[in-house]
Amino acid sequence: MNTKDFVSIRDFSPQEVQDLLLLGRQIKACPDVYSEALKRKTLAMIFEKPSLRTRVTFDVGIQQLGGFSLYLSPAEINLGQRESVYDVAKNLERMVQCIMIRTFAHAIVEQMAEYAGIPVINGLTDYSHPCQAMGDFLTMWEVKGRLEKLKVAFIGDGNNVAHSLLFAGAQLGADVFVATPPGYEPKANAIAWASERARDTGGSCRITNHAKEAVSAADVVYTDVWASMGQEADAAKRPSVFRNYQVNSELFACAKGDAIFMHCLPAHRGEEVTNDVIDSPRSVVFQQAENRLHIQKAIMLELMKDVAVGPVRPATIPELVHA
Repeated sequence: MNTKDFVSIRDFSPQEVQDLLLLGRQIKACPDVYSEALKRKTLAMIFEKPSLRTRVTFDVGIQQLGGFSLYLSPAEINLGQRESVYDVAKNLERMVQCIMIRTFAHAIVEQMAEYAGIPVINGLTDYSHPCQAMGDFLTMWEVKGRLEKLKVAFIGDGNNVAHSLLFAGAQLGADVFVATPPGYEPKANAIAWASERARDTGGSCRITNHAKEAVSAADVVYTDVWASMGQEADAAKRPSVFRNYQVNSELFACAKGDAIFMHCLPAHRGEEVTNDVIDSPRSVVFQQAENRLHIQKAIMLELMKDVAVGPVRPATIPELVHA
């Protein structure tokens, strides 16, 4: 890998993304081989946003690689208020071997990666959710046996998950369709980057306001909550705006007969997805959740394997002078 951090899927080459997926499959198949790969190394986990899957998969993952984790809550960090991002980064680089951060503004993760002399992993920002998308495409590869030209339809809000699905799909040669209500499309810069990279890999990126167009003949149908954390002020009006973007049996029937259903969870059942879809035999949401563990182990292994255990110290330490 050409970067010490995992901030965005955009930062890697298509081959590097494929290599991470392959490593994730290898770790999943033979976990004991890697049980001491990160022995004695420590992961600091900064949570400005709560999480079930991110917390458990990183915590368990680093331990299964022989290392340790340290959970840091908002009360202990309070980035930008109690302590600056710079000061947190410079402190942690002397104590641990990697930082995973789950926060709001994407700029915070970028700053942490800039300031810290150790690897930084993006556990989620308002702009992207790269570990989620990597686990998603690992699941698609397992179930479908291929990723090139796979039609992936994301239905709902053009949010951080939609962005990372676009980025990963473009890197891997998939055809990613995103269907949102007017005004809720993904960010223009995310669409532009994915469209350009897809031209190099044989994939495609299409944005539409018509759910059935996106789902038609899709291999994968994916949705997420209509209002993410931080959008509570807008949440009340969203059910009426998104009512035609619910993944129900009628919409799901427009996909291929062997299409799978995916959701990054947590799900608001009866809103963005109905029970008959999320609980159907074609739903892989829990396999998808499990694969967060395996792909994040691959990411940690690649980033942390060459990081020395022990604090960063000056090249020479001056002798103490006693009066």
